[in-house]
Amino acid sequence: MTPRAPTRPLPRDRPRGGPAAIRPGQYLDPEVARRVARLDLKAKFIVQGFLAGLHGSPYRGFSLEYSESRKYVAGDDPKALDWTVWAKTDRLCVRTFQAETNLSAYLLVDTSRSMAFAGAPGAMTKLEYATALAAAIGYLLTSQHDAVGLGLLGTDLERLVAPHATRRHLVRILTDLATAPSGGQTHLAPGLHAVARRVRRRGLIVLLSDLLDDPDAVLDALRHLVFRGHDVIVFQVLDAAERGLAVHGPVVLADPETGAEVATDADAIRAAYAARVDAFVGRYEREIRRLGADFAAMTTSTPFDRALVRFLAERKRRF
Repeated sequence: MTPRAPTRPLPRDRPRGGPAAIRPGQYLDPEVARRVARLDLKAKFIVQGFLAGLHGSPYRGFSLEYSESRKYVAGDDPKALDWTVWAKTDRLCVRTFQAETNLSAYLLVDTSRSMAFAGAPGAMTKLEYATALAAAIGYLLTSQHDAVGLGLLGTDLERLVAPHATRRHLVRILTDLATAPSGGQTHLAPGLHAVARRVRRRGLIVLLSDLLDDPDAVLDALRHLVFRGHDVIVFQVLDAAERGLAVHGPVVLADPETGAEVATDADAIRAAYAARVDAFVGRYEREIRRLGADFAAMTTSTPFDRALVRFLAERKRRF
């Protein structure tokens, strides 16, 4: 049960003040990224901001379209020497660029009606956040010549696009994401089982959903994917208002999918509500990790770099 979603202004193609007023890293803020209407540009700006912040982090060099060098030390492979740097500076350096891979990945996005919720005016809906994060992950993977596919989950598997590693294919995926309708009750398990049956080649499965469904059924479906040999990463996307019940006093809580309403006092139930939500999220995290999969809980205000670093760390560990 969530507070009724308020009306929200339409997104703009660029923030006020023009593109010069925005630094690349600011697009990691969902509030700023939401102002970019075109999903392909949003993904590009998020990734550019993310890459700009990689320098000095543990993930520098885990990269995407650029190469870096560091000073040569005894024991480094001579094949990794960067002769261009040596010719210009007379210093021995080694390239830290990561080699291409043959990863095949599916981005599974929950498009059920509950994903259309936003808890504050001007905030991203859960679907907008999941879509932007999925687009950025797709942009990252395609930049590394990995194959990316797409699955849209509603009451079942609504759409499945086979993975390819071309920019043209990425454009198709982003178009499907940008135009994905939101509606219907959440039934993740049938769609996840369908993916497990239809995707024969082992690869990476990235699920983006609020997981507001029967945990037993969802966990069983995720177990099916792991059993089929897939590496699974689950991003649970909730609104901050759902995590902390960001309303006060008498309030009517409405189920966004069934329309059922409950009148209550938010201040009186806040502690119990928060405990129930924490237990709900905690169970998913424990059980998903027991399956050998990875789990990350996000809200629609979580900066995108936190999610992308988590994704890269998991991808680096597994592949």
